[in-house]
Amino acid sequence: MAPKRWALNGRIAIAVAFAAAILFGFGSPAFAGHDTLRNALGLEHMDEGRAGASPLVARYLIDEGGVFVLDRSTSRPLLKFDDSPEIWVLTQARGPRGDIIYKNDMGETVLRATRLGGMTVFTAKRPGGSAAALIGPTAPLRMPTLGPVVLYQRLFQASVRATRAAQHLVEFEAPDADAYSDALIADAAVITVEAFVSMSSQPDGRQFLSRVGKIAFVEGARPSAALQGGVLTIMVAPKQGIAGRPSSRRILRTVSSR
Repeated sequence: MAPKRWALNGRIAIAVAFAAAILFGFGSPAFAGHDTLRNALGLEHMDEGRAGASPLVARYLIDEGGVFVLDRSTSRPLLKFDDSPEIWVLTQARGPRGDIIYKNDMGETVLRATRLGGMTVFTAKRPGGSAAALIGPTAPLRMPTLGPVVLYQRLFQASVRATRAAQHLVEFEAPDADAYSDALIADAAVITVEAFVSMSSQPDGRQFLSRVGKIAFVEGARPSAALQGGVLTIMVAPKQGIAGRPSSRRILRTVSSR
């Protein structure tokens, strides 16, 4: 039986937009099973030489500063930097000399792991790559169960931050939210705001952000982002777990496309 929609759903968009409008003066006073037995036993990386000694979920220290967590305990590797709320969902493939290349949903290389256990991380601040050293094992990266009240709070907070970044009212709505999608939608809202904040610091960022007046989170078969008529539609796919929402990079690319 399909889960019942929350009674709060129909009011979320109105309440969030109204609260943000008042605050900013624009109106009146967000279990992936193991693929194989080797994965389940934690043996899938044993043929990578010393890299096989790395824990499936581990923290790494970046030489140029910063820490990140790499979680390889699920069917899709996950990565999170300590200074960002976003969890990146990666794909992996063999590279030259037996390296493992990890890429985000835009096809951009994020990590490279060598057969000897070396790790290099690539970011906007470190496009040429920076070495990273293993610190030790840590807890897996997972999304918590939220519920309607916490989802409303997350959407309100996201609306406030997006409004501040864009310098005009940005409404958030989630008409499809239910018990299966609440955490994913909340995570997607946070990621969308990260894209907005990043864009607001770019030379033409505010011009692009002026095109967005509403952000709608809907459910679908595949995660995506599309902008039309001032509405940025973020499609989430709850069946895919944390992989079922677009990254901030994809959202940023969608909003900034001419």
